[in-house]
Amino acid sequence: MQLFRTKSVEQTIAETGEEGRKLKRNLTWWDLSIMGVAVAVGAGIFSVGAQAAAFHAGPAVIISFLIAGVVCGAAVMCYAEFASMIPVAGSAYTFTYTTVGELMAWIIGWDLILEMLMAGSVISKYWGVYLNDFMRLMGWNANTNLTFGSFHIDVAPIIIVAFFTTLLVFGTKIGARVDGAMTVLKIAIVFFVVIVGFFYVKASNFTPFIPPAEPASSVQSSTAVSGVMGQPLWQWATGMVPSIYGVPGILSGAALVFFAFIGFDVVATASEETKDPHKNVPLGIGVGMALIIIMYMLVAIVTTGMVSYKELAQQDSPSLATAFELVGANWAAKIISFGIVLGLATVVMVLLLGLTRIVFAMSRDGLLPRSLSKTGKHGTPAGLQIAVGVVVALVAALFDIGVLSDMVNIGTLSAFTLVAISIPIMRKKRPDLPRAFKIPGNPWVPILIGLANLWLMLNLTVLTWIRFVVWLVVGFAIYFGYGYRHARLGTGELSEELSAETDKAING
Repeated sequence: MQLFRTKSVEQTIAETGEEGRKLKRNLTWWDLSIMGVAVAVGAGIFSVGAQAAAFHAGPAVIISFLIAGVVCGAAVMCYAEFASMIPVAGSAYTFTYTTVGELMAWIIGWDLILEMLMAGSVISKYWGVYLNDFMRLMGWNANTNLTFGSFHIDVAPIIIVAFFTTLLVFGTKIGARVDGAMTVLKIAIVFFVVIVGFFYVKASNFTPFIPPAEPASSVQSSTAVSGVMGQPLWQWATGMVPSIYGVPGILSGAALVFFAFIGFDVVATASEETKDPHKNVPLGIGVGMALIIIMYMLVAIVTTGMVSYKELAQQDSPSLATAFELVGANWAAKIISFGIVLGLATVVMVLLLGLTRIVFAMSRDGLLPRSLSKTGKHGTPAGLQIAVGVVVALVAALFDIGVLSDMVNIGTLSAFTLVAISIPIMRKKRPDLPRAFKIPGNPWVPILIGLANLWLMLNLTVLTWIRFVVWLVVGFAIYFGYGYRHARLGTGELSEELSAETDKAING
């Protein structure tokens, strides 16, 4: 069995010209930057930093954000090199297919489906929760939850998913414009809250900057990091007693706040819809990443400076709003609540786009049914986009999926790891290919980036790893039952298509 058969770059690019399966190029670098900010800045910017400070790192959560940002930013540069060389839908899945082979590409594609399906469903669900919370804070007598006897459904996720699915069916550019306007407003709210928060910052709250390590069980609300299933994998494997704070707390905090930086793999899926992708994809990704690191670190400084991490640890669900409440600025809760509603809405759109483009790329390759990759008159895979929207909306509306949010992190980190180690492989394999952007320090820098992502994976919980393994087993069953036999690379269709494109270019 040829489990590691690889597509050539020429075959990959030739696929983008297939009639009836072409995407329209109409995005700019600014669209990509805003898309990255849109997906990475949601409710997490107002909550994940406070939780990491309370239960993991204390004020040193600022270092946790810096570690996560540097690791993610470095991985993003690997994406940028590949995207400037192979501007094709599919992101890490496509890049892996051309370097380390079909089986690894399937694993990454399957992981990305998990990441974006879970993230899209979770975020849609929470959008409804925060929308109702915002209406309550404003004193409006309204609610999106409906009850029919014993049957309960929240219609808010259905509404937001249906809205953005409709926009994306009519064109990625239209969706990007609406998303962009909402994202600019969201950025303005973040900076407003940060500026106001600085007036409440006390230097004493930053001491000790790195609190001494202590058992997780000693902190009132830190149950999430205690117990075998909630313990970081490396701590469990080494027999270490679950602990928080200190250097281990900074590292586990980095693994937690990494969730805040996911999204750039989604941006890379839009490469095939970007004008002049060799220049615009690296530029858009880089600008977006810089904006996100700045915003998250500023929020972390304000949150830990306004109140002591010990006070945050006494709350059931600490957030930036909690910090404002503890200093008596209750009015800020309304602004933060509106910012969350706006922020989550933009995240939903980008995840719907990313999930659709991953399935589209795998379908066009034959690893999933080919009927899924047909595009319509607007240059988008309308049927697939609608199907994805229906699945995300139903999962979000009907299921309790909060426990699966960690799966988003492990899916992203596994993709980042393989993309990083694929850089030196492709440099050696195809040094002739033009690269508008090159990550420096090859091969050692990409290898270190891959190891750093793997280390963050090891800081995720034992339970997350168990779920991840189960998901992979299901994926292998689908691949060996369907994908391997129907892959166009294996059937020879891709070689025939490349020959036809070459003949067309010679004779045309």
